[in-house]
Amino acid sequence: MREIVFDTETTGLDFSDDRVIEIGAIEMDNRFVTGRVFHHYINPQGRAIHPDALAVHGIGEDQLKGKPHFGEIVEEFAAFIEGANLVAHNARFDISFINAEFKRLKLAPIGDDRVVDTLQLAKRKHPMGPNSLDALCRRYGIDNSRRTKHGALLDSELLAEVYIELIGGKQTALVLEASSGGRGSEAGDNRQTGGISAVQPRAVPLPSRLDAETLAAHDKLVAGLGEKAIWAKFASAQTAEG
Repeated sequence: MREIVFDTETTGLDFSDDRVIEIGAIEMDNRFVTGRVFHHYINPQGRAIHPDALAVHGIGEDQLKGKPHFGEIVEEFAAFIEGANLVAHNARFDISFINAEFKRLKLAPIGDDRVVDTLQLAKRKHPMGPNSLDALCRRYGIDNSRRTKHGALLDSELLAEVYIELIGGKQTALVLEASSGGRGSEAGDNRQTGGISAVQPRAVPLPSRLDAETLAAHDKLVAGLGEKAIWAKFASAQTAEG
């Protein structure tokens, strides 16, 4: 299964008027990053960059002089994403901008059936949040120290790691490799057919991925459920054991 993890940076927040100024995308095949990358800075054709957007991504108008217009990179981008599902964090934002650019060029939009929103995945898996990309990197122990500003390609690389954690793909991939004896053609066949061996428990459990902010939010929620709530009884039992 081929997927493209991508991100955009824009001149502002209004997809009907603002423009895409950077696209970064990386290819994944069967949950493995292949090394194929798409990345372009894009000239917004006279559309000024809003100061709030500049503060987020740090891409100034001078940096975009001489860069190609969207119409000059669209064929390359369309070829890169052809036949793949598209993965983005808060995907509605990015897809709205891409489809607005496609519409200006009289091209067919990207359908919702091709889109995976990692923000929605994270909200279902971690309903207490927080679920920003930075927060998810902290939760999963992913090094995002280079992310001093938003950047489409770096954010795509980080999101690919987060996405694998959200869907459990890394653990599944390791099991498949172990059961097949490597990542050769036989391993590839096993990944395609989904052969999964039994997962053995860890000798030493992994440390908790819950940070202090998440635990405090959980305690606040439990406190509001009342004394008869099951969670409150469980919390009391845990305190007694401790």
